[in-house]
Amino acid sequence: MSVIEQTDTSAQTPVVTEIPEAPVSILIAALGGEGGGLLTDWVVSAAEQEGFIVQSTSIPGLAQRTGATTYFVEIFPTSASALNGRLPVLTLLPNPGDIDIMVASELLEAGRAIQNGFITPDKTTLIASTHRVYATIEKAAMGDGRTDTTRIIAAAGEMSREAILFDMGKVALESGSVINSVLLGAMAGSGRLPMKRETLEGVIREGGIAVENNLQGFAAGFDLASAKTSDISSSEPRTAHKTTVLSPGALAERVDREYPGPALAMVNEGVARLIEYQDAAYAGLFLDRLDPVRDFDQANGGEDSGFEITIEAARALAHWMAYEDVIRVADLKTRPDRLPRIRSDLKAGPDEPVVVIDFLKPGLEEFCSIMPGFIARPLIGWATRNNKLDSFNFGLHVTTSGVFGYSMMRFLAKLKGIRRIGHRYASEQALIERWLLSVKGALNLDRHTGMEVIACARLVKGYGETHRRGSSNLARILGELIEPALAGSPTALADQVSKARNSALADSSCAELDSTMATLITK
Repeated sequence: MSVIEQTDTSAQTPVVTEIPEAPVSILIAALGGEGGGLLTDWVVSAAEQEGFIVQSTSIPGLAQRTGATTYFVEIFPTSASALNGRLPVLTLLPNPGDIDIMVASELLEAGRAIQNGFITPDKTTLIASTHRVYATIEKAAMGDGRTDTTRIIAAAGEMSREAILFDMGKVALESGSVINSVLLGAMAGSGRLPMKRETLEGVIREGGIAVENNLQGFAAGFDLASAKTSDISSSEPRTAHKTTVLSPGALAERVDREYPGPALAMVNEGVARLIEYQDAAYAGLFLDRLDPVRDFDQANGGEDSGFEITIEAARALAHWMAYEDVIRVADLKTRPDRLPRIRSDLKAGPDEPVVVIDFLKPGLEEFCSIMPGFIARPLIGWATRNNKLDSFNFGLHVTTSGVFGYSMMRFLAKLKGIRRIGHRYASEQALIERWLLSVKGALNLDRHTGMEVIACARLVKGYGETHRRGSSNLARILGELIEPALAGSPTALADQVSKARNSALADSSCAELDSTMATLITK
């Protein structure tokens, strides 16, 4: 800081004002549709309202996810009147090694910033979301072209003064906002912005765009970022995030370290299945979801029952998270060991040809399952209203023992990299979280009730009409029976849940469930 003296004309005494040596430089990298421009406008407006000198510029990104649009903001946190006629020199372009706050709306963009030298250990606070939106080069690779996210996270901690990393996409979804408001909250929570929280919230209100949702996203980002920085000394370079994105070996070590012996086989099987189904991060989510159930089991006599609750919850959760979709079916039908197994079952000789033809009948729901929600929801809504959900199913005879059929199925199997942006992924995860919340509430009543609610996960299976009916039945039992009971004073809930579940499993027409629910709800 440098200082200048000004004269107070009323008292004729000098007033000493601290002048920053350099502006606060902020580089923001955001993908299309994430509101990076609005985020920049919020930052600039807040700085102007506090009387600071501020300048911003942007560089458009390339199409098809080959790069983000970047926004560069410089804030000189002193009013022009305090400079005694002098003005700071600002620049239009970010310079490597000269960034105070680096903001990335997606993890690979943080990696690009590190690679380009914009993040330095002595200066830069890195604020980035850990979720992934796969780049074109990753999706176009012949094999698994995904970037190793663990390397990016490790580099973020090593190369930055402070790394504030968490899944801001998930936070935005939970708060009903867009990720830009969560990013702004994280910037404020980091303590590096010169503007006050009240000013930042004020510019969101003045913008008039989804105000309440954006304020919720801002608050969530602020709380998470400030919590990550509150216990770290500001005098040292620091890392504020421990990621749950672990390697398969680290996940196995976590299970062995944190789970009781009787549950190890089932939990390890769940981890292995979900790594195979999606990736290690998805298996880590499985463990994160299972941990509270394990904690309850350990604290409430689980050892006496062989940790039955943990085992059954792990079985149900792993099976549900590895739900069947067109990607999963294609993967299973093109496993390297499938054709040799079929030849062995047929007792075919080495010189005997074996032709494998798979009969498939995908429909609108199956195709919509891997589409983004904003495309899939209107299509499914239209088909539901017009009773056409099952009208577009068409039969396919795919020769998976041939080059063309096998290649087509392998292409579908490789789409698991985009599964997370699909409509069905979002709907499955939402119902899983709803079920888990009821499991926790039921366990707080007693172990038996908890086990009955855990067993309700059996209702969801398959795809098409089977999956539709099972999900609907579970949602009905949760919404009409379990959730109202947990919110009030439940009596005999375990028995009621058992009756409703067994009725749903007994009759595909749902007539028996209708009768059972009518009886239970009137009691």
